[in-house]
Amino acid sequence: MYPQDFKYTKDHEWVQVTSGEGRIGITDYAQKQLGDIVYLDLPEPGKVVKQGQVLGTVESVKAVSEIFSPVSGEVVRVNKALADKPEQVNTAPHESWMVTLKLSNPSEVNTLLDAAQYAELAK
Repeated sequence: MYPQDFKYTKDHEWVQVTSGEGRIGITDYAQKQLGDIVYLDLPEPGKVVKQGQVLGTVESVKAVSEIFSPVSGEVVRVNKALADKPEQVNTAPHESWMVTLKLSNPSEVNTLLDAAQYAELAK
């Protein structure tokens, strides 16, 4: 259910790391808890975040929740198409990346959960 090549946080974000960059989104578990997603507040490119800092917010019909950065880095891309159609997070949460960071400390990925550990947490 959870992609094997992703790493996960206990706050229900995922990161897919390739070539020193990490694509970030929220998990299937998170979108189910939120319900219908209606708005995303995502950072602009150039924003620098530390692991665990608020990266943005996701608004659903139920609540507004913060998105915490799974890793430290600089925002290099924002998924503008997702900002226009935030409901895509509900239909394809693991394909719906929100931002891409250039990692400033790639070893932080080793502190995150793998797919099996996350699946156990999300039971």
